[in-house]
Amino acid sequence: MTKERFSDDGDPVSEDQYYFDTRTGEVSKGPQSTWSSRMGPYPTREAAAQALDLARARSEAWDEEERERERDK
Repeated sequence: MTKERFSDDGDPVSEDQYYFDTRTGEVSKGPQSTWSSRMGPYPTREAAAQALDLARARSEAWDEEERERERDK
């Protein structure tokens, strides 16, 4: 019996997609690490390699939006 794996958002994990391991800094095809240190899935190896940069940019944008809301109060 094969145990089905799921992504962080609850979707079935695809072995054809790429993941970024935050502990090792490595990209893998298919999930190789536990969910707690795995970002993805991403459609390409290149996209997975940029996972931390994308997360950082999104976080900075959200922080700026929050600062703007605070100023508008």
